[in-house]
Amino acid sequence: MHSPSSIPDDLSALLERARAGTPPTEAEAQLLAECNDLQALMATAAAIRDMAFGDRITYSRKVFIPLTRLCRDSCGYCTFSQQPKLGEKVFLDPEEVIAIAEAGRRAGCKEALFTLGDQPEARYPAAREELAARGYASTLDYLGAMAALVLERTGLLPHLNPGIMPRNALQTLRPHAVSMGLMLESTAERLGRRGGPHAGCPDKHPAMRLAAIAAAGEAAIPFTSGILVGIGETRAERIDALLALRALHERYGHLQELIIQNFRAKPGTAMAHAAEPPFEEHLWTVAVARILLRGTTSIQAPPNLSAGAHTRLIEAGLDDWGGVSPVTCDHVNPEAPWPQLDVLAQSCAAAGKVLVERLATHPRYLDAADRWLAPEIRKRVLSLMDAACHARPDDWSPGSAAVLRPEPQHVRGHAGTPARRALIRTLDGLLAGREPTEAEVVALFDARDEDFWLVCRAADMLRREANGEVVGYVVNRNITYTNLCIYQCRFCAFSKGKFSANLRGQPYDFDLAEIARRAAEGWARGATEVCIQGGIHPSYNGQHYLDIVAAVKAAAPDIHIHAFSPLEIQQGAASLGMDIRAFLTELRQAGLGTLPGTAAEILDDEVRRLICPDKLSTEQWLNVVETAHAVGLPTTATIMFGHVERPVHWARHLLHLRRLQMRTGGLTEFIPLPFIAEQTPLFLKGRSRAGATLRESVLMHAVARLVLHPLVRNIQASWVKMGRQGIELCLAAGVNDFGGTLMDESISRAAGAEHGQEMSPAEIESAIRACGRTPRQRTTLYGDVTAERRARANTHYRNHPGCAQVPEVASRTEGEQDACVLP
Repeated sequence: MHSPSSIPDDLSALLERARAGTPPTEAEAQLLAECNDLQALMATAAAIRDMAFGDRITYSRKVFIPLTRLCRDSCGYCTFSQQPKLGEKVFLDPEEVIAIAEAGRRAGCKEALFTLGDQPEARYPAAREELAARGYASTLDYLGAMAALVLERTGLLPHLNPGIMPRNALQTLRPHAVSMGLMLESTAERLGRRGGPHAGCPDKHPAMRLAAIAAAGEAAIPFTSGILVGIGETRAERIDALLALRALHERYGHLQELIIQNFRAKPGTAMAHAAEPPFEEHLWTVAVARILLRGTTSIQAPPNLSAGAHTRLIEAGLDDWGGVSPVTCDHVNPEAPWPQLDVLAQSCAAAGKVLVERLATHPRYLDAADRWLAPEIRKRVLSLMDAACHARPDDWSPGSAAVLRPEPQHVRGHAGTPARRALIRTLDGLLAGREPTEAEVVALFDARDEDFWLVCRAADMLRREANGEVVGYVVNRNITYTNLCIYQCRFCAFSKGKFSANLRGQPYDFDLAEIARRAAEGWARGATEVCIQGGIHPSYNGQHYLDIVAAVKAAAPDIHIHAFSPLEIQQGAASLGMDIRAFLTELRQAGLGTLPGTAAEILDDEVRRLICPDKLSTEQWLNVVETAHAVGLPTTATIMFGHVERPVHWARHLLHLRRLQMRTGGLTEFIPLPFIAEQTPLFLKGRSRAGATLRESVLMHAVARLVLHPLVRNIQASWVKMGRQGIELCLAAGVNDFGGTLMDESISRAAGAEHGQEMSPAEIESAIRACGRTPRQRTTLYGDVTAERRARANTHYRNHPGCAQVPEVASRTEGEQDACVLP
């Protein structure tokens, strides 16, 4: 913290107001030009950044595509622009464009940055001739075609930097680009006079560039701009440029990032011998940009132009590194190689920050994609982003058999950041049993890198306190009695109806005899539970559900019936003209033991309107479950996440369950169900993400343990969704239950899960022991299983090994067990 006496009183007051959220006026901003207390400026800027962005420093993994090196401008510092050479093409061919983009895709890039000069056809006949030969009227027309080609062929998201773009071109290019950019560079008109860096540059007139940036705002295009530091401008002129950009952003809200780029002298240019700005001047400008723009836009500095000084830039208020390419050089600054991403991550950690990959468009624009992105782009973006609108870190998705490769942990050099202190306070409160706020739960879900492991360890501490080292599982049989359904849930690949004929599988409907036969077969195979759910068949009523219970009890009197989602209960009661309490009472008297807490999806009506608009509301779901508890029917609770919702909706869901459990105590367990997207209508139509990421999936189990403790004792992981390796991670992040053997699981497989439909008790116990934990076969209500049931199940699976679809693995040695424990 700087001393107020180190700078004049008026500047000190200005900085204090800025910290409190009041940005300087235009008149006040000019006072900053006289401020030479760099530490005071940087401290203020960093505090403003921390309030807006927490501990995240972002970057985009991209590939550069230099579509043409020709430009009608001749800037005194530029080595990108070149003259046409006799016999050489002046534009990349489509095949060359795709080859570069494909190399980027293979290297994990998600952004294709098209770099090119301003309107080369206006200056060079060679450009006009080549464009005509390719069938294009202008460079911008060719750019649009190549951007569309890259988007279609590789899935990379195009970001376009073609210089000045008129309004009609912006609208034409918008469907093929996730974002665009144009550096303002400076508002100092004198830089365009003879001898200045912009002399002979018709496109560098400040008014023209500001008009182009404004046009992008009118077109609702996420936009990048910025200034150059050290090309002959004064501090006051830099402030003037930043204020001009601020005014445009206040009007349109489209400036997603401002680049504060330091001039580098390059051989062969008019400014080859010009003095580069002192690094302190670059830091000064980064800090002033942050103070003027607050947290409304990202402040960026190219990391390859300040090698070895990344930590200082972070201290000056930077929150973004821009694009970093593992494939191509910086064609604008080819002499400056990109830093290795792990080195950049270590630099961020040393400053107490976490490096997070984003997409070419920043999260706050993706969160409002209907406004900022064309429909064609929105579909592509959804498949590449996580719930916080950052980039998915890998190809893993729920149900996938992909090998997990957890990212390395970067230990932060400064643990005392405001976000870290707030996280630790939240964890301390949760460990003490305090109910968290919605914002605190959202912050838990945002935990990354070292903080991720911190949350997981805290959750596992509570698991150990509540359950010791025992991990439970149940031998059960699923009976999904029909996949015909009158509802049109957009996330469901299982149900069949006139809107889902193209999905895998055929419609079916088990009669009572078949349901009874399967229940009896499950009992004969050692099951203690039969789990019965199905679609809402158009001809079923509540009596049919009562008949199902009676048929199962007649066929297998001692099996526990875990059946009927809250949606089935609501529909069944309504069909008989009964209230829900009376219908549930009849089901319990007929032999129903517990209800599965499915059909919950996300307990937030904002989300439910998008994914299941004709289904139960949040209030209705909670009412059915609370009524079940009141009549003596315990239930589980679930969440299905990873589609269209955001972490704030997860927080609301968990807090609804916590408060429900405080009222009733009837929840036996909580089961996170990561959305398996592959075959679902929502994903196939480009309306959802590709499921939860691994980080999100593990965190859901950990955060649930923390939020629901001590009210809900059992947190279960789904091996069908998470896979064997995913389960191992969850077991070290608060999970104490493996779920069931799942004879005849079909719903997840219909959506695209690859983990099989059944796992034997021996395989489950092997996986549990491999993580250094003790397996326990349990009943539905977490009681002890008789020796006869255990023996029957083990005998069956030994005699029928083909029933299990997941290969068995040997237990690890004591030393190998550490691989299952999160550090």
